[in-house]
Amino acid sequence: MAASELYTKCARVWIPDVEDVWKSAELSKDYKNGDASLQLMLEDGTNLEHKLDPKTKNLPYLRNPDILVGENDLTALSYLHEPAVLHNLKVRFIDSKLIYTYCGIVLVAINPYETLPIYGTDIINAYSGQNMGDMDPHIFAVAEEAYKQMARDERNQSIIVSGESGAGKTVSAKYAMRYFATVSGSASEANVEEKVLASNPIMEAIGNAKTTRNDNSSRFGKYIEIGFDNRYRIIGANMRTYLLEKSRVVFQADEERNYHIFYQLCASSHLPEFKNLKLSNANDFLYTRQGCSPVIDGVDDSKELGTTRHAFSLLGINESYQMGLFQVLAAILHLGNVQIKDKDSDSSIIPTNNHHLTKFCELVGVTYEDMAQWLCHRKLKTASETYIKTLPRLQATNARDALSKHIYAKLFNWIVEHVNKALITNIKQHSFIGVLDIYGFETFEINSFEQFCINYANEKLQQQFNMHVFKLEQEEYMKEQIPWTLIDFYDNQPCINLIEAKMGVLDLLDEECRMPKGSDDSWAQKLYNTHLKTCSLFEKPRMSNRAFIIQHFADKVEYQCDGFLEKNKDTVNEEQIKVLKASKFDLLVELFQDEGKATTPTGQPPGMGGRTRLSVKPDKSRDTSSKEHKKTVGCQFRNSLQMLMETLNATTPHYVRCIKPNDFKQAFSFDPKRAVQQLRACGVLETIRISAAGFPSRWTYQEFFSRYRVLMKQKDVLSDKKLTCRNVLEKLVEDQDKYQFGKTKIFFRAGQVAYLEKLRADKLRAACIRIQKTIRCWLARKKYLRKRDAAITIQRFTRGYQARCLAKFMRRTQAATIIQKYQKMYVARKRYRQKQAAALAIQTILRSYMARQKYQALLREHKAVIIQKHARGWLARCWYKRCLSSIVYLQCCTRRMIARRELKKLKIEARSVEHFKKLNKGMENKIMQLQRKIDEQTKENKSVNEKLTGLENTYTTESERLRGELGRLRGVEEEAKSKGNQVKCLLEELEKLKKELRTTKQEKKTIEDWSQSYKGEMEKLVSELKDQNGLLKTEKDDLNRLIQEQNQQMTEKMARAIAAETQQLETDLNEERSRYQNLLTEHLRLEEKFDDLKEHISKPGHRRTDSTHSSNESEYTFNSEFAESEDASHAAEDLTRGMDTSLTLKLQKRLKELEQEKQSLRNELENKEEQFQRARARDESEFKKARGAELEYESLKRQELESENKKLKHNLADMRKSLLGSAASSAGAPGSPAYKVLLDQLNSSCEELEVRKEEVLILRSQLVSQKEAMQHKDEKETMTEVAVHVEDVSKLKDADELKQAYIGLKDTNRSPRFACKRLEVRHLLSRLRSAAPDFQKLNEDGELWLVNQGLKETVRLLEHQLQTQRRSYDSEVESLRGELQNVKEENNRQQQLLAQNLQLPPEARIEASLQHEITRLTNENLELVADDPAASREARVIILRRMVDLMEQLEKQDRTIRKLKKQLKVYSKRIGEMGAGQAEGQTSPGQMVDEPIRPVNIPRREKDFQGMLEYKKEDEMKLVKNLILELKPRGVAVNLIPGLPAYILFMCVRHADYLNDDQKVRTLLTSTINSIKKILKKRGDDFETVSFWLANTCRFLHCLKQYSGDDVFMKHNTSRQNEHCLSNFDLTEYRSVISDLAIQIYQQLIKCMENTLQPMIVSGMLEHETIQGVSGVKPTGLRKRTSSIADEGTYTLDSILRQLNAFHSTMCQHGTDPELIKQVVKQQFYVIGAVTLNNLLLRKDMCSWSKGMQIRYNVSQLEEWLRDKNLMNCGAKETLEPLIQAAQLLQVKKKTDEDAKAICSMCLALTTAQIVKVLNLYTPVNEFEERVSVSFIRNIQTRLRDRCESPQLLMDTKMIYPITFPFNPSSLALESIQIPSSLNLSFLTRV
Repeated sequence: MAASELYTKCARVWIPDVEDVWKSAELSKDYKNGDASLQLMLEDGTNLEHKLDPKTKNLPYLRNPDILVGENDLTALSYLHEPAVLHNLKVRFIDSKLIYTYCGIVLVAINPYETLPIYGTDIINAYSGQNMGDMDPHIFAVAEEAYKQMARDERNQSIIVSGESGAGKTVSAKYAMRYFATVSGSASEANVEEKVLASNPIMEAIGNAKTTRNDNSSRFGKYIEIGFDNRYRIIGANMRTYLLEKSRVVFQADEERNYHIFYQLCASSHLPEFKNLKLSNANDFLYTRQGCSPVIDGVDDSKELGTTRHAFSLLGINESYQMGLFQVLAAILHLGNVQIKDKDSDSSIIPTNNHHLTKFCELVGVTYEDMAQWLCHRKLKTASETYIKTLPRLQATNARDALSKHIYAKLFNWIVEHVNKALITNIKQHSFIGVLDIYGFETFEINSFEQFCINYANEKLQQQFNMHVFKLEQEEYMKEQIPWTLIDFYDNQPCINLIEAKMGVLDLLDEECRMPKGSDDSWAQKLYNTHLKTCSLFEKPRMSNRAFIIQHFADKVEYQCDGFLEKNKDTVNEEQIKVLKASKFDLLVELFQDEGKATTPTGQPPGMGGRTRLSVKPDKSRDTSSKEHKKTVGCQFRNSLQMLMETLNATTPHYVRCIKPNDFKQAFSFDPKRAVQQLRACGVLETIRISAAGFPSRWTYQEFFSRYRVLMKQKDVLSDKKLTCRNVLEKLVEDQDKYQFGKTKIFFRAGQVAYLEKLRADKLRAACIRIQKTIRCWLARKKYLRKRDAAITIQRFTRGYQARCLAKFMRRTQAATIIQKYQKMYVARKRYRQKQAAALAIQTILRSYMARQKYQALLREHKAVIIQKHARGWLARCWYKRCLSSIVYLQCCTRRMIARRELKKLKIEARSVEHFKKLNKGMENKIMQLQRKIDEQTKENKSVNEKLTGLENTYTTESERLRGELGRLRGVEEEAKSKGNQVKCLLEELEKLKKELRTTKQEKKTIEDWSQSYKGEMEKLVSELKDQNGLLKTEKDDLNRLIQEQNQQMTEKMARAIAAETQQLETDLNEERSRYQNLLTEHLRLEEKFDDLKEHISKPGHRRTDSTHSSNESEYTFNSEFAESEDASHAAEDLTRGMDTSLTLKLQKRLKELEQEKQSLRNELENKEEQFQRARARDESEFKKARGAELEYESLKRQELESENKKLKHNLADMRKSLLGSAASSAGAPGSPAYKVLLDQLNSSCEELEVRKEEVLILRSQLVSQKEAMQHKDEKETMTEVAVHVEDVSKLKDADELKQAYIGLKDTNRSPRFACKRLEVRHLLSRLRSAAPDFQKLNEDGELWLVNQGLKETVRLLEHQLQTQRRSYDSEVESLRGELQNVKEENNRQQQLLAQNLQLPPEARIEASLQHEITRLTNENLELVADDPAASREARVIILRRMVDLMEQLEKQDRTIRKLKKQLKVYSKRIGEMGAGQAEGQTSPGQMVDEPIRPVNIPRREKDFQGMLEYKKEDEMKLVKNLILELKPRGVAVNLIPGLPAYILFMCVRHADYLNDDQKVRTLLTSTINSIKKILKKRGDDFETVSFWLANTCRFLHCLKQYSGDDVFMKHNTSRQNEHCLSNFDLTEYRSVISDLAIQIYQQLIKCMENTLQPMIVSGMLEHETIQGVSGVKPTGLRKRTSSIADEGTYTLDSILRQLNAFHSTMCQHGTDPELIKQVVKQQFYVIGAVTLNNLLLRKDMCSWSKGMQIRYNVSQLEEWLRDKNLMNCGAKETLEPLIQAAQLLQVKKKTDEDAKAICSMCLALTTAQIVKVLNLYTPVNEFEERVSVSFIRNIQTRLRDRCESPQLLMDTKMIYPITFPFNPSSLALESIQIPSSLNLSFLTRV
């Protein structure tokens, strides 16, 4: 194939690039032979001219087709070269987030620097048992391949993990060991796999450190051998370490740390147990602060120390030894802080009392003086003498650091040794798998001895790798019998010889170390002289004489010679070692003891005292001779490396190459430069080169035929596909050297598959173009015809429309003319009339204006005259008044002057003496006259006294008469006084009435004005009310519609809530069943293990008897043989006693826990009931209290109204009496017309007022009653409102406050519109209560009649209002009565339902109660919505809450009761009656020797008996043997009725029941159960057997229920069947035991089906092409996957359907219950869907559009199978929903946001992790498909981030749905059953 055929326009190539290493470009012009350059266009659109090398003329590498990009195996690429490998790794790592890739036999692992969820137990289970090429690349796939080859080939295996520091070697090795520990388990109870994994944190703590490239870099190499026994279970492990980096103990570069253990101790220095170590912060010690990076982000060193200590404890290193180790490590830190100072130029000294040295000596138990002496001195020995030499400060410091490194190395070796001791086991090792975690090729700016040894080890490993790859290639070619051509590959043996051969680098280094004055410079000169001219791989740097360069397989490395000799010698001052050996610290002495015996870490703890040691065997790998002790480090490393290579060569190697993607530890960041360096160094590119040198692409004939069928013509297709492929390939590829035909495969050279893919793509493209051309032609013609028809139709309709428009225009024109005529006439006439009316109006207005003006002028003149008259009169009066006042003033002044003169004269006379004399003389005369008068009076007095004495007698006689007259006069006086007062009051009242009359006149005028305004307001209000009425009607319609919608929504919401609650209840029930059935499974496993142990111990030489335990009867144990002797039976029974002791104790403990739990649940239930009762009582009391307060309030209101009424009546009577008794003769006297009218109006008003008050009271009481009823209906609102009302009423202290409250309540119910009129009525009544007025004056101008009319109007309005309220209240009362009647009916119905539910079984009782309650609440809700839409919302919420609470409470109680019943039935009586077996006799020799089922207390019944099978007791063993153990299910299923053994056994049980023989019933049931278990154990892998006994066990269980006599199970019985019920015994507890047995059989059945279906699922559902030609086969690499073409022996979908048919037909033949068959099918389909989906998620090659179509077609076939079997409603289809959605996800568009939204709404059964995984794995098979962009996947993740779901990626294939056994009664009559002779049951007698 010429280059011009490939390097054509649009071909893509790789060109070198400085930044990206390789850059993709596209040819913009065809290449022709002889061209010196290529015309290229880069991906960014830049044009480039690429010059070719004029010497080699090598063309750039071609790029692989897009469909090959992202392949799992790099060898599957058509073009195998460096840029293709780099690009494939980058696409998988960056775009698909895949870190593992195969490269032939190598697994390339790229460190993601991020924790990925791909290492869980579910992933381990998914890879377990799978072929390596069948799943996506993974470290678990390599581990599984090693484990499988170890078991298959009986050959030891090795997994070699290599890579740079920070590439993830340690983590990969850790996950490989975890896989072995999980898959294999341990062979003993010591949990060896946990110990193997526990060694990792220990080795990481003491051997790992932070470097600039890795936070957890392993600074040593290790090889762990994991041992397995003959059953391939882990029994132990052994670890070998290589080249610990001791220099890190004393020196760290910038941004690096010492070993983790030092920082862990410093971080935990605050702990009490570490106080004596005197540690502090890591920055305080020289050995931990040099790197200036003491903390690692995200790592808690103190917490890590806890993990390390736990690992030590798990490996048996006790706490005392751990503290000893930490003591040594702390001593190293203190030793590093010892400061050595210069004493002089040739000596040094340590200052006295150095704190750190003192602490070091205390910790290691040595003297301060000795250690200080030998840190600064050295002992030199010669042949004749020994002398001590001082050391300079630098040499002393180096000696101190050398001692620290030596101590740490010894400690490291001691820990490794004791870890190995902890992992050693006594079980013989059958094989092992070694995991090598070793450093990769290293090159730094300064490379020293450590890098030299590391690269030397990698040279050896690379040589072994090359030979292994070459060997595999050779084996493949020989296997396929194709001509073998020698492949040239790089052999690095010359480089190895340069290092390890005689006179090699290491040999010369050892020789120089033995020289007395050897130095690094002299050693370098020897290297130059020896190898510079003789070896091309050795070079000398130009600018240095102290370095050398070696050409390694990966790169050239320059080594600096400084320090090589010192590091190779690894010398330590012997005197310092002697001082340490003399330590009092036992552990330190043990570290430095070469020939002595070491102590065990689990023995006595090391102390500071004596040196007691226990002898153990020394390590064989360590030579203890003094000569061997002097071996150099290089020699030791070479020997250990040689041993490692011998071990690896004796095993089958598996390679894991770890790649570090970048130097900045950024997650999923890829640096091409760093990646290429590591790919070259780790041998991946060498593997590619070896593979590319031969035939890297390999296809089977079937795959080639399927993929390139499109390149063949029909005549080329022959029946022999091999010959067809030969013929076609010879035509397509002319150069026969480009391919070879093997036995089963076609081998292609590099690039040939790409050429074939190009031909295939061109052929498909041409076919697509032809299809497009044809389709486009058809679409265009169809579009043209459609347009032509449309045009004709449009023309027809257009012309018709135009004709119609013309006719319409003509009609409109004529009509317009007529309209215009009449319109113009109307306008003219209207204009004339308007003008005429305007003229008349103007004349009228003008004439009236002139008349008004004349009238106004006359009126003004008249008024002016009047004004003049009054003004002139006022002026004359004013003048007269002024004159008069002036005259009066003048007279006053004159008279005042005269009076003053007279007064002055009188004052002068009064002062004179003569005046006083005249006065006194007149007084004397008067006194004398008075004296004479007194004398005269005295005489007269005497005469009067005499007269009085005479008259006294007369007075006495007249006194009596006068007294009577006096009484009469007094009565007359009182009467006169009362009359006077009454007249006075009447006069006053008359004056008041006159005043009020005047006020009333004014109010009358005001009322008239108000009536006019009120009339206008009323009219306006009426219009507004009409508008509001219309709005209200509209709102009413809207509200009705809204209510209907809400009702519908509420109904749907309740239905959804009920469905969700039901689903939740079903889920909880299924979980409970799953837990219980899992317990049964675990019990069965323990039982089998117990039986195995029993059989093992019962063998000769292993029998053990223990008489201290009593015999127990267990329903779950049985013996293995019937014919065993009596002694054997006794031994088995004793063994059972011994083995059941622990089980008994556990069961007793569990029983106590269950009883406590039961008691706590019972107490909780009682507490809940008490709380409920208290709440109910509290509610009732509060309700009664509220009702009592309300009644009290009503009574107070009634009393107050009655008292007020009586008072008014009394006042009215007094007024009437006073009016009638009045003697006035005026016109207003009683009997006058006015008085009678007024009195009648007053009486009627009082009566109306009294009636109204009574009606208000009645209506108020009814309203309160209605509120109470509503409150009783709604508890929450009731308690709130009643409490508030009671509180308000309770605040009213006395009757006055109650009265005021009532008046306020009464006033609030009155309309404000009539407040003024009610006031007038009140005034009128107060007037009438007074004395009789003057009615004539009162009735002036008709005022009394107006008052009467106003009062009547008021009364009528009040009456109308009261009637309206009465009607509304009557309707409410009727509704309340209806509700009361409904409540009574509901109560009766609930009582009936309760009575019915009590008759149901417990299982159906809860469901019936829930159903009734849901129905009741739904009806209440609907009624409430219909009656009161406004309150429906709150009622809905309350009802829903009540419903949910009730359902939760019922479900909790039901679950608790069921759980307690099941557990107590199974465990309580078993434990309580374990000693009952001692009282029973020994079993007869003919009877079964199995341990019977636990004794059950069987109550007796007294019933009639009919029909049964009789057998003798000694025939019981024969019955069980013939009917169970030796019965062939196939014959019974074909020839006999289904379930015949179950019917026979039940008829035998009936006979024992008839005989009332409880022992016979017990032994028969026990033997039956034990025999079924035995046959299942013996033939548990046979589906027919398991299915047969599952059907018969269920039938036997149904018979026990059907004939138990319980009403629940007898509903479907005939009268004859009811007569066959058991009469004496209740076998309820045996039904529970048999139900558990049925569950165990069901689980065994599922296991059998899974074992049969498991190998078929992946091949049939995923790999097989059900629709041929839909999915093309892509090229495969060296990791050969299972062929997707149906070859011979390959499972297809038809295989799965045939197997499902076989399962279904077998179960139907055996008479399995239909419901049970549905559950089995559901489980089968779940397994199919889960296994298929899990494999889809772990196989990138299966995630394509065509595979999604295949999966959907396969699922449709499964659904069709379900339809054929009438199983669509069994729930099996729903279990396939995740698989269906995954297939749809593969086929939908995955580009836009709308696509992302559709995917999120479609994939509801898939988790977010599964959706993202499928999108990442999506791989185009053809060039027409496109990959999913990273942005689209991020969009999906963003949309799904709010989902609450499990992060688990894979489905649990081990999950088993909980099984139920619905009751299925049989219609078969027992008396009609015939026993066939083939069963050999002739000893049975029909009764």
